[in-house]
Amino acid sequence: MNTRRILLLVAGIVILTLAFSSIFVLEETHQAIVTQFGKPVGKTRTEPGLHYKIPIIQKVQFFDKRYLEWDGDANQVPTKDKKFIFVDTYARWQITNPLQFFIRLRDERSGQSRLDDILDGETRNAVASHDLLDIVRSSNRDPEISDEVMEDLENLDKISVGRARIEALILKRANERTSDLGVQILDFRFKRMNYVDEVRDRVYDRMKSERNRIADQFRSEGQGEASKIQGNKERDLAKIQSEATREAEVIQGRADAQATSIYASAYNKNAQARELYSFLRSMEALENSVDTKTSVIISSDSELYKYLKKSN
Repeated sequence: MNTRRILLLVAGIVILTLAFSSIFVLEETHQAIVTQFGKPVGKTRTEPGLHYKIPIIQKVQFFDKRYLEWDGDANQVPTKDKKFIFVDTYARWQITNPLQFFIRLRDERSGQSRLDDILDGETRNAVASHDLLDIVRSSNRDPEISDEVMEDLENLDKISVGRARIEALILKRANERTSDLGVQILDFRFKRMNYVDEVRDRVYDRMKSERNRIADQFRSEGQGEASKIQGNKERDLAKIQSEATREAEVIQGRADAQATSIYASAYNKNAQARELYSFLRSMEALENSVDTKTSVIISSDSELYKYLKKSN
């Protein structure tokens, strides 16, 4: 009796195990295919929820529905005009046909490895087929610079392709090569581009030399302008001083003439006025000539002696 119960219990456990192993849950972010002895059977399962398979002999392979990231390694690539640069790229891809993807690549790791070969190869081919200017620029827009600083950029070379078209070309050619792999490359971009170390050092030196040349040009123009301003200042100052001196002499002459005219008019009015004029002139001359410590010897026929004698 106990043996029978044990057998029934074991049978129940086996049945439950088989029942649970025949059910699998498919999440919204995944898609799946069922394989039997390593070969896919049935259609791709894309609807989320519960799905069924034959236990033990069938297995489930899950694949991501979402956009997947591909990040390339930075590689040294020569351009058409023989410029060696490091190119770092990235892309976004998606598994669009899980059945075909499983047959050709088996899993996502193999898919990433296959994309490495395809995208790196197409990147090398595209970079080697175009000049550096086409790779780093996207349009022929005019640079925002002043004419005095960078006159040589007026003759900046025009691009015929541009970075955006090269990226689109790589994307197109890569998708042509992945059409039978069950994947689609959604986007491709250059993440970073730079010169190799030797070339970059020479470029930096040339940039420094150019900036020093521009600085010397500004410095020279500034010194010339300063000398011009200083010369104009000295010229204007001399002109102002000359005009001021001339104007002062004119005013002084007019004042002297007016004073002389007043003295002459007063002298000619009458004898008393003339005598007063002579007295004032004599006193003015005496005041300007002597002080309290001065001794004066006056002759008896001088006008001053005559005025002093009259005052006694």
